[in-house]
Amino acid sequence: MAAVCDVCGKGPGFGMSVSHSHRRNKRRFNPNIQRVRAIVNGTPRHLNVCTKCIKSNRVVRNTGR
Repeated sequence: MAAVCDVCGKGPGFGMSVSHSHRRNKRRFNPNIQRVRAIVNGTPRHLNVCTKCIKSNRVVRNTGR
């Protein structure tokens, strides 16, 4: 699954992993992406959404009931 939010477009960030001896390696910070059922234009769909969008109610969840 791609590490990109379908709602806000948040993707991975890049940086360095630094050891105790200060050796540096490239690393990738992925956002916390969850696959959720959401209502889009009145129909339920599966979306890849970051947890920040879920918590801030930017996506309308479909409970299936």
